[in-house]
Amino acid sequence: MGLINNDFMLKNETARLLYSQYAKDMPIIDYHCHINPREIYEDRKFDNITQVWLGGDHYKWRLMRSNGVPEDEITGNADDFTKFLRFAEMLPKAIGNPMYHWCHLELKRYFGYDGILNADTAKEVYDLCNKKLQSDGMTVRSIIKESNVRMIGTTDDPADDLRWHKALKADKSFDVKVCPTFRPDKAVNIDKPGFKEYTKLLGESADIQIKSLADIKQALKSRLDYFCENGCRATDHGLDYVLYEKSDSVTAEEVFKKAISGQQITQAEADIYKTEIMLFLGELIAEKGIVMQLHYGAQRNTNSAMFDRLGPDTGFDCISVKNCGEALTGFLNALSLKGKLPKTIIYSLNPGDNELIDTVIGCFQGTEAAGKIQHGSAWWFNDTKSGMEAQLKSLANLSLLGNFVGMLTDSRSFLSYTRHEYFRRILCNFLGELVESGEYPNDEKTLGGIVKDISFYNAQRYFDL
Repeated sequence: MGLINNDFMLKNETARLLYSQYAKDMPIIDYHCHINPREIYEDRKFDNITQVWLGGDHYKWRLMRSNGVPEDEITGNADDFTKFLRFAEMLPKAIGNPMYHWCHLELKRYFGYDGILNADTAKEVYDLCNKKLQSDGMTVRSIIKESNVRMIGTTDDPADDLRWHKALKADKSFDVKVCPTFRPDKAVNIDKPGFKEYTKLLGESADIQIKSLADIKQALKSRLDYFCENGCRATDHGLDYVLYEKSDSVTAEEVFKKAISGQQITQAEADIYKTEIMLFLGELIAEKGIVMQLHYGAQRNTNSAMFDRLGPDTGFDCISVKNCGEALTGFLNALSLKGKLPKTIIYSLNPGDNELIDTVIGCFQGTEAAGKIQHGSAWWFNDTKSGMEAQLKSLANLSLLGNFVGMLTDSRSFLSYTRHEYFRRILCNFLGELVESGEYPNDEKTLGGIVKDISFYNAQRYFDL
């Protein structure tokens, strides 16, 4: 029996029943990811497993660096097999890391490989995967369909013309919803390099010359309207920290004018502008009836030498520790006072914020949806086995686990849908342990409904799909 077997991670009879009968065959709503819609439209076929696994996966790059692999054999000019071999040599040392499980799940589900990847098997696995990747059943669209995916939420800049989303919508041969997600970080981050240049690009996309705070608001509104016309179901906001700086639009206007004139602004000034724009966006999102996602708590690009060499999103980010509780409640309260608090999912990269988030969401629920304010799934460095269990336990302790909208991949890989299986196995085991310890009735109908809801139906309802 291989590592990935029917009972993988399912430690009790209730867990095995719930997974096999209620979780296993449920469709997938992958409402937040970073895959390229163009590759879906063009139905990309990959040349080899290295392209699929190592082409943009900074999770894997970090582990390879931790094993002393030269950068040339990770992101550089080394040949693809050498990169794969270096990864395979490292993998056995990743005991306890979810990467070990993810890789073997992908090898089992997509390539039928039931062995163990290591230095000795690297060539065998490389050849097996590459042969399979040349078949018609391993194009991007085929992988998505085989994975039983019903909806994909990509991550898109407001200035994007959404041409590939439009093309996919018009293509009747592919019935999976591929929805753009409005990610306006570059318009919010007034203190980051390139802000002035970005306002020009945003203005061109909205056919507005941006010279004032009112102009950038109008441009963002125009682009959000355009996104919603093209199937957008959510926005996404990558915040270094949650901010809520009480001010007024006059002061925010002064800060904006200062920034686009090339003057240096202080952090306090930046926070005034950011708060103004985020509150404006929050109201728009509520009016549109879509979902606002807040991701915070990352300390980004910490290794400046490697940032200069490779750029962002290459594996040099880490957890930030900052108390955001009062700012988070202040922000949500300001929107709630106006009756303009949208459905909101809150994610923190700091696992120490689990209980904070789970108490905050209970303060701002509403009748628009069951679980209107959500604690998002264990994110990034937290989507480990213990991280998922901790998020589930905290949510169950302090809120209603049964209303949780469940898992997402947050990935750039088309093979990462097995992360939903990983999550579902952990979920079923968590519920099974509660039942078998006598802490919850052994009511198969109710338990099965909870599993199916968290796996699929809650997200389907929440995102109005």
